[in-house]
Amino acid sequence: MAGLYSKYIKLIHALGDIVAVVVSSIVSYLILYKSFDDFIISRHAHFILFLIGAWYLCTNLLGTYRFYRVTHIFRVITNVLKVILLYILLIEAALNILNIENFSRPYLLYHYLSLAIFVMLWRIVVITSLRYYRRMGYNYRKVIIVGYNNASKDLRRFFNTRPEHGYRFMGFFDDKFVGHPGVVGKVDDIEQFVLQNDVDEIYCCPFELEKEQVTRLLNFVDNNLVRMKFLPEPGGFPYKKLQVDFYDMLPVLVFRSIPLDDSINKFLKRSFDIVFSLLAIVFLLSWLLPILALVIRLDSKGPVFFRQERSGLDNKKFKCWKLRTMHVNHEANLKQAQRGDSRITPIGAFLRKTSLDELPQFFNVLIGNMSIVGPRPHMLSHTEYYAVLVDKFMVRHFIKPGITGLSQVRGFRGDTSEIHQMRGRVKLDIFYLENWSFFLDLKIVFYTVYNMLRGEDNAF
Repeated sequence: MAGLYSKYIKLIHALGDIVAVVVSSIVSYLILYKSFDDFIISRHAHFILFLIGAWYLCTNLLGTYRFYRVTHIFRVITNVLKVILLYILLIEAALNILNIENFSRPYLLYHYLSLAIFVMLWRIVVITSLRYYRRMGYNYRKVIIVGYNNASKDLRRFFNTRPEHGYRFMGFFDDKFVGHPGVVGKVDDIEQFVLQNDVDEIYCCPFELEKEQVTRLLNFVDNNLVRMKFLPEPGGFPYKKLQVDFYDMLPVLVFRSIPLDDSINKFLKRSFDIVFSLLAIVFLLSWLLPILALVIRLDSKGPVFFRQERSGLDNKKFKCWKLRTMHVNHEANLKQAQRGDSRITPIGAFLRKTSLDELPQFFNVLIGNMSIVGPRPHMLSHTEYYAVLVDKFMVRHFIKPGITGLSQVRGFRGDTSEIHQMRGRVKLDIFYLENWSFFLDLKIVFYTVYNMLRGEDNAF
């Protein structure tokens, strides 16, 4: 089997992690005490054994060493951050429970930081080296595809254009398309071809075959240690990401996998929200809000703040805070602002253009009914209206709404009165909730600030 070396790859990562734990402990000691003379006989040397055990426990709990050929570096780094977070919690809890005070806070902080850096660097080096190794023609897997259609041709294109993942495509098998480019035989020819060419994996489109043919293939791969994977039927599943959960021994397909359902991801995002919102409130809102409040009161009559009920997590309503940008009117909770809206005050136009009217929502984030990044919340009447007209509109409410979001930085900020505009916003919001990562949040925050400084055509 030319490419089935995953156990060695896991071992390489695990050994590198152990070295990282040891080296980070030594480096932290050197930084703190400026010498290595007494390290061997110190309590820090014995502490390393505990640290290795804690790391081993955390990686096993989170399944850190489950690696796949098609893996994005960002996902690998995210997994490292997860295990580092759990590792820190475990170490701190153990030291407090056992009432161990022999290790200073600076030593532990240096250790956590250097360990995170070393492990991430090791992961990147191993993955990059492995991709180069595969691109050079080593550690590959021979694969065939059963069924000739658009999905299988897309898969062939992936195999041929991404050699760094280490797949060598051998051909299609289909009874109806013999003679077409790349089709090397019929379904009945698969068994002989696989045995003669040492094929490692079979990718099968089961809806293109008879039930008896699928059963025969399943029996064949089991008896010959060949791996078989299935391609979904086009249009058969409306969601791209599927997850398998087990209820006892019964496998259950979850059609929409949401990363923020994971408790560690949720903790990471909430921690970022609290820290970011506190920094914004202390260093920005503490002096800017009084100035803006004075300007708003001088510009027009009415309150400084505008509070509106909007749809939040699980479609539960909450009070969303903004700076008032309109003259007081009876349509504020029913009619969305549009370009040239006569209700918008002169100062309000500036606030909306620069997004300064959204600043009070940092208090919503701190309270917990909003996030820094997420789908923008809509007023209740709009939620009812678009839920009927826009397919999958309500999916946005599986996660907390945000001050900014992917759809806002991709051009769907401001007026979305046209149905096609709202469809575009919903599509990006669903992509975000299905593909969330901490790095995606940071990227969205960066582009939000960038767009504010540059100015946006859709803002008014």
